[in-house]
Amino acid sequence: MSRHQSILALSEFSSKSFSNIRLIATDMDGTLTKRGKFTPALLQALEDLAAADIKVMIVTGRSAGWVNGLSSLMPVAGAMAENGGLYFPPGNQKPVVLTPILDLVKHRQHLATTFENLQTKFPQIQESADNRFRITDWTFDVGALHQEELQILENLCQQMGWGFTYSNVQCHIKPQGQDKAVGLLQVLREYLPQYSPEQIVTVGDSPNDESLFNPRYFPISVGVANVLEYVNKLKYLPTYITNAAEGEGFCELSSYILKSLHISS
Repeated sequence: MSRHQSILALSEFSSKSFSNIRLIATDMDGTLTKRGKFTPALLQALEDLAAADIKVMIVTGRSAGWVNGLSSLMPVAGAMAENGGLYFPPGNQKPVVLTPILDLVKHRQHLATTFENLQTKFPQIQESADNRFRITDWTFDVGALHQEELQILENLCQQMGWGFTYSNVQCHIKPQGQDKAVGLLQVLREYLPQYSPEQIVTVGDSPNDESLFNPRYFPISVGVANVLEYVNKLKYLPTYITNAAEGEGFCELSSYILKSLHISS
């Protein structure tokens, strides 16, 4: 039996369990977007969830600057940026830095030096356009890097005392131990203690979402169909998978949840 066959179809998730969901913690690129863009259907789904009092929190690897602007324009209940590095509460409040950094200037200098060291072995890697708006991590475009090269980059980062992850868009040099699950658990504990694990569904599509699929922390997780591309590279697999890919997969999940609420009411 192949690993992807151990992931259940979304239709196998009971309506009763769906009707318990009150918070969706979701990745953005490749999960909410379709070919890099938000669709009218996705924005409608977010509006419908908000109307049903189901909160949506974005949990992305994108930069602090980027997420700050975007999350204030979308019907979401806050957002996390930089793979668990920062949390933006709803209502345009100041971001909360979840990863303790004693000296930001020195931190950025160390990250820059690490990137330069990586460039000596991989001269083709290019700093991401949004890297200048980052606080906790450093990013470069994933480009045409192969799996073997990504593994070498991870090993090199670890040797230099850093963590490493990647998505379908970017590679991240980050503080060790900083990931989406660690950040999300902290936010839930400190800001949203009213939600139990059974009321939360986590959603993603890439290796940097892997911690959101850890059943020890999040028993209900969903991968949009394009996660199958990475299934052999993930230690943790989502519990369920959508039929549709990218943002259409998220809309599929949204309609299941909203339908189950209607049935149970």
